Amino acid sequence: MENPIDNYWKIRLNNLKRALEQNHFEVHLADDTSRARDIVLTELLPKIKPSSISWGGSMTFRSTGLYDDFKSMPGVEILDTYDTSKTPEERLEIRRRSLLVDLFITGTNAVTETGILVNLDMLGNRVGGLTFGPNHVIVFVGRNKLVADLDEAMLRIKEYVAPVNAMRLDMKTPCVKTGSCDDCSSLGRICNTWVITEKSFPKERVKIVLINQALGL
Repeated sequence: MENPIDNYWKIRLNNLKRALEQNHFEVHLADDTSRARDIVLTELLPKIKPSSISWGGSMTFRSTGLYDDFKSMPGVEILDTYDTSKTPEERLEIRRRSLLVDLFITGTNAVTETGILVNLDMLGNRVGGLTFGPNHVIVFVGRNKLVADLDEAMLRIKEYVAPVNAMRLDMKTPCVKTGSCDDCSSLGRICNTWVITEKSFPKERVKIVLINQALGL
């Protein structure tokens, strides 16, 4: 068989697509970030017709190039939570306002084979937008986020995603030095709010783009 690795992941992602759809998510498959970008621009945005867009922290979203597309999009209010020119207080207010946009974009820390999204957040704006507020949500998911079950999802997040994110953000937490979760009480702790999303409600409010690449953390 040619390209057995690609074939393996296509099978697994197709199985995941079916599981997610059974949980009332709208699901799209993309071979790479370029195709994921096209799906959003040519299929999802014309259907959603958002007047306002914002996002939670997501390296996968940034890798699609859509961040730059959105910043230059005419006629749409963009609430840019990544804008480092703003003061911390201004950025916090943007995050608060982002919970009422037409379209919210984020990633996920893990997704189980049964089609459940699992996330752990610091401020809560990322998981807050996923849970309630924005009319539509797009979640970008790289194939490396796929895990067997909730236990594996939580282990992945606590022992890999959170420490690496803390390092990436130059946080002053024990895991930056140890490389593993110490269940710390640091003021800069980024592990504060768990959200497990079993179903999309209303149906297809949450739209998932599965990307056949290892992306983000």
